[in-house]
Amino acid sequence: MTDSEIVEKTIAFVKEQFVGAEGGHDWFHTQRVFNNTLRIARDEKVDLLVVSLAALLHDIADAKFHNGDESVGPARAEAFLKTLPVPGRVRQHVVDIIRHISFKNSLEGPPSFESDELFVVRDADRLDAIGAIGIARAFNYGGFRNRPLHDPDIPPQTDLTKEAYKKSEGPTLNHFYEKLLLLKDRMHTQTGKELARERHAFMLQYLEHFYAEWNGRA
Repeated sequence: MTDSEIVEKTIAFVKEQFVGAEGGHDWFHTQRVFNNTLRIARDEKVDLLVVSLAALLHDIADAKFHNGDESVGPARAEAFLKTLPVPGRVRQHVVDIIRHISFKNSLEGPPSFESDELFVVRDADRLDAIGAIGIARAFNYGGFRNRPLHDPDIPPQTDLTKEAYKKSEGPTLNHFYEKLLLLKDRMHTQTGKELARERHAFMLQYLEHFYAEWNGRA
């Protein structure tokens, strides 16, 4: 089986797994992350099969939809990869990326795993969390959790620990300050940094309009 056939088989598997998924974490999110990954990878010296598989499987079982259990995603990805003719080193690398890709893990302290492939996929995933798409995803998930859009009496928490972040139930607008606006300066690849700047600027403009409309000034 060629690498392209392995990727196509993985795409089919992921699409099947995401039937009925929440709109911000569905197949289309994964597809965008996959496309971002290929775009970033053009300028990086990375294993294309590793980043492709990691991008496609990175959200196969997001912990937030599994009672916070962070072991489900890596285990499900590993089980699937064992059905494919991929080398053990590739499988392990992909699983390690999935274990360490999430923003909340960056709140724990120094990373226990890093690789150029992780940087590419993580930047690709973070790009989909900011800009116009990121705004739409934030409010979609907030609605899914029945959270208020904004509450001036509940300020954002900008010094969250990993556990506090996982348990946060604040208004959706707080998420901009607790995560989204922080991502531009946490990009690793040059392409990721360049793409993030424009998306970050768009979010700042959006927030300016949001507050103006909220306070009856627009």
